[in-house]
Amino acid sequence: MTATPLRLDDAPQAPSSLAEQAYRAVRDQLIMLQIQPGEPIDDVGLATSLGMGRTPLREALKRLEGDRLVVSYPRRGTFATGVDIADLAHVSEIRATLEPLAARRAAERASDAARAELSGLAVGTEALDIAHTDRSEVMRWDLGAHRAIYRATGNPYLEDTLIRYDNLATRIHCVFLDQLSTMDMHIVAEHVALLRAIAAGEADRAGQLALDHVVGFEKAVRAVI
Repeated sequence: MTATPLRLDDAPQAPSSLAEQAYRAVRDQLIMLQIQPGEPIDDVGLATSLGMGRTPLREALKRLEGDRLVVSYPRRGTFATGVDIADLAHVSEIRATLEPLAARRAAERASDAARAELSGLAVGTEALDIAHTDRSEVMRWDLGAHRAIYRATGNPYLEDTLIRYDNLATRIHCVFLDQLSTMDMHIVAEHVALLRAIAAGEADRAGQLALDHVVGFEKAVRAVI
């Protein structure tokens, strides 16, 4: 069975403004390392590839700087931020607190539609043929599952915060993707269990599974560096 690829959109509907479209498109290129850490941002080339002018792209880059995904230097330009493994502990510390909270709140508060979406994601994730699925596509499923959980909390502030830190964690994951190939099956199994726990309203179990997922990720990365 072939699973339908997930989009990286934070919301089910496409963004309406050009600046929002630029923000999401460039952000996802940065997360998935299509724009490499430390690489200069070619705003002219990016604007052309996205089919838009430089103004919405510049607005997007300002937001991305706030997300710690790009950094601007006077007279030098804008660059993708580097990936410092020392950041892993800081990012994991925040995620270890907020990911379990989000999982519990989603289990408690999710609407019927959200629970149906999470159940469907669990089925789709379980159906992934890991051996024949591109590694970047597995990462997209990882992002999609997390973002669906954040939406299900019904707390937009918690959602926005966790998206930011999950993006940073995913960037770190992508840097070590080849060395973490054995994690793919674990990611799938953990997400299936977590999604189903939330959909079933099992708040305590969901919180523990989310914590285990964050802690396990940090340990796996540290084991290969």
